[in-house]
Amino acid sequence: MKKILAFGLAVATAVTMVGCAAQTPGGNVTLPDEEPSTLLATELAAPVIPEMAQFPQEMDYYDEKTGEWDDEAWTAANEAWYVDYEARTENMDATMDGLSERFLPMMSALLAGSNGENRICSPLNVYMALAMLAECTDGESRTQILDALGEDDIEALRARAKALWFENSWDDGRVTSLLANSLWLKDGVKYEQTTMDRLAADYFASSYSGEMGSEAYNEALRSWINKNTGDLLTEQAAELGFDADTVLALASTIYYRASWADKFDPSATTEDTFHAVRGDVTCEFMHSSENGDVYYGDGFSAIGLSMDGSGTMWLLRPDEGKTAEDLLQSDEALSFLVANGGWSQTQYAKIALSLPKFDVASDLDLKDALKTLGITDVLDAETADFTPLGLDESLVLSKAEHAARVKIDEDGCEAAAYTVLGVEGMALVEEPETVDFTLDRPFLFVITGIDGAPLFAGVVNQPNG
Repeated sequence: MKKILAFGLAVATAVTMVGCAAQTPGGNVTLPDEEPSTLLATELAAPVIPEMAQFPQEMDYYDEKTGEWDDEAWTAANEAWYVDYEARTENMDATMDGLSERFLPMMSALLAGSNGENRICSPLNVYMALAMLAECTDGESRTQILDALGEDDIEALRARAKALWFENSWDDGRVTSLLANSLWLKDGVKYEQTTMDRLAADYFASSYSGEMGSEAYNEALRSWINKNTGDLLTEQAAELGFDADTVLALASTIYYRASWADKFDPSATTEDTFHAVRGDVTCEFMHSSENGDVYYGDGFSAIGLSMDGSGTMWLLRPDEGKTAEDLLQSDEALSFLVANGGWSQTQYAKIALSLPKFDVASDLDLKDALKTLGITDVLDAETADFTPLGLDESLVLSKAEHAARVKIDEDGCEAAAYTVLGVEGMALVEEPETVDFTLDRPFLFVITGIDGAPLFAGVVNQPNG
């Protein structure tokens, strides 16, 4: 899990912050039931979500009144959790084999063009949404998505996506890392059920049907998004909805919450100046002094902050004279983001860390990023191939929206993201054949009135009288 979670966290800290704020993200949270009201949407297919053993809390096995410790129950609970942990993590190296490099162009495309604004993204969230899109496409449309995600065929993508979901869906009472997927369909339209079932089985996706363009169905989507992102993105999700011409939409979310392995001391937090792109701002800075590794690369230095029972937040600082934008253009800096600490230029040192508390968010249209990744056919009705949906009409990807938010304080980190891909039906208008129509010989004419009555009629043998 450490390798995967680093993607969603590190990219948020490599950009320039223009404001600093934070609420309390540390600890664990249980999200509400993910299903929207059945009055707003009809569920067509539901995934079977595997349960996870809970991490045993010591106080649950200690009787304060008697002072007795239930060692047998504690050992049993600990063993159950460890068995589950081993099952979820034993194949992580195989899952990530070759995939880290595939995240590099995706992160570069998603973070490009921040122009001094915060730019936050979740590469894993976008990956899952595009994987579902691949299942809904065929031909060159599918091939372009597979190429962007680094897979040779759809079977390999299914296996990888399922493994990523399994390894990153984590809610054991200590760490919350929840992924959710869903497919939103147009009421009255018959879709290929095998595609719906596959999305439920391999992507743990729920499928819903409703009236596209209706406020009730729009509210069902927003409710599903908000519940599965811990209400962190309510502002960004407020404008989400379907057009009447939408025939399906894919939605994917990720919610993450974890404590630092070594929490910051709140009493050591002080106000100081952050030199933002558009002028200095005052922020609350957290402070610590710990021994650890400092990583160096061309134009940057970096450290990693471990999360309790989870991954790592990697922090990249541009060298003097360099900017965060420079790092986004640096292959070496981007490579470090997916290296997960596997870096040769390191120094073991006592790190006197001053880190601003922050609460940063952004939302973006993914279409340009998709084009940069070579995913173009689905954006054109003449080339898009959505055959697996079983529909006769021509379809095109008309909406691709992504939003993400990350916030940290002395206790830990809380983050969320969503991706919504909307597909509309299109009436293909073919370029008409050119027909020469030159009236250079006698011809007839009729002039009709508003009701079609022939007001005038004639034959023209000599135009000049």
